[in-house]
Amino acid sequence: MGRVTIQDEGARVDPRVLRTRRLLQDALLALARERSLDEISVADVADRATVNRSTFYQHYPDTDTLLADALDAQATLVGADLTQIHPGVGTRTPPDVLVRYATHVAENVSLYRSALGEHGSPVAVTRLRRRIAALATEGLELHGTPPALAHLPVPIAAAALAGSVIGVLVAWLERDPLPPAQDVASWAWSAVSGWPADPTPLS
Repeated sequence: MGRVTIQDEGARVDPRVLRTRRLLQDALLALARERSLDEISVADVADRATVNRSTFYQHYPDTDTLLADALDAQATLVGADLTQIHPGVGTRTPPDVLVRYATHVAENVSLYRSALGEHGSPVAVTRLRRRIAALATEGLELHGTPPALAHLPVPIAAAALAGSVIGVLVAWLERDPLPPAQDVASWAWSAVSGWPADPTPLS
């Protein structure tokens, strides 16, 4: 059985592969509720999933990639797949899927603080950054480049915006109490779509 990611969900995949992958994802998420991610080893995940390490490596190269897939699967499960967002919808209000994503993150704040924080998952952060950059590219092509980025090629400007959105998301996660999910959805939507966000005071 070869390695599979969440992007393979729609392809013809052996159901045993999907079952094993979900078993590993569930095991990692359960462990992440008990300890920090940097304390979780492949052996820990395999033991919790009741499989051997060789089975783990048939599906994933490391726990970082497993975590990235697990987060993708959880977001898709609650209808918060960021690939379904399109900046050209013609409204300054963040789309429901983005609000659902922010709400999902807020409901799993400890997990996402760990995954996106200083000692988190580089794979998860990179995957999220790429998705946001794709949204930003579409938004820049539709609405134009902000003056501060006007001298940059669109892909570079999109990368800059994606980095900013990741920074906003991480800064939001670090706040206690956590601001409402609707607020961070509005901030992120403004960055990737070109629509201005309503000012929201922070206490």
